[in-house]
Amino acid sequence: MGVLPGDDPGGGPDDRARGAGGGAYARVAEAIAAGLRGAGPAAAPGRLCAVAVSLLPVDGASVSLRGDGLPVQLAASSPYAAHLGQLQATLGDGPCRNVLQTGRPVLAHDLAAADCVQRWPVFAQQALGAGVRAVYALPLGSDTTCVGTLDLYRDTPGGLTTHQLRTARLVAGVMTVALMDLPYGLPDGEEPWLSGLAADHDRVHQAVGMIMVQLGIGADEALARLRGDAFAHGRTALEVALDVVFHRRRFETP
Repeated sequence: MGVLPGDDPGGGPDDRARGAGGGAYARVAEAIAAGLRGAGPAAAPGRLCAVAVSLLPVDGASVSLRGDGLPVQLAASSPYAAHLGQLQATLGDGPCRNVLQTGRPVLAHDLAAADCVQRWPVFAQQALGAGVRAVYALPLGSDTTCVGTLDLYRDTPGGLTTHQLRTARLVAGVMTVALMDLPYGLPDGEEPWLSGLAADHDRVHQAVGMIMVQLGIGADEALARLRGDAFAHGRTALEVALDVVFHRRRFETP
């Protein structure tokens, strides 16, 4: 069955102390260090997604930052994982959204289970159609501030062991440190690392504003229309936003 928001079966301090021992922790730390070796600031999140897939029984990983209205995807381990991250952003539904709301991990052991289908009816259907059976979403940030999520995808149902969940949390912690340490600009006049993400985020907001004018509606409804159009046509919200901004798509009143 799915583990819904509020359930956090990772174990307390005593459980963590028992764990798999310091040797297992050291091996995980070494794998993370090896995965990051030689990586520049912009490459670190993607490298960490790949490390997560190599260390855990998952088939893909993506990382997204909190954004106004839509999460902003930062990196993914593969196009498959990137699509699943964009799917959650487009639908405004799924474990990622719940993590951003609560700041707590969401572990969906089986998206076909009744509790998951009831909580995320559209996302569960779409994810199952894409071959995903389990999603593990972990918060990035501190105990008081969630700045994004690390989302892990698996094509078979099942949970994570205590050691595997601790490993996932360690990767999420390193991801948080990497994000906090990333400079917003690079030396010698290089392009700022977040420039592409900021541009995508701005395009979505620009499209929402244009839809507000075209339909005479508020921002929340305009974003909902954008998401609905993307879902109806099997596209991402960003793809539809770009069509609106470049006048390839206009929203009309019924």
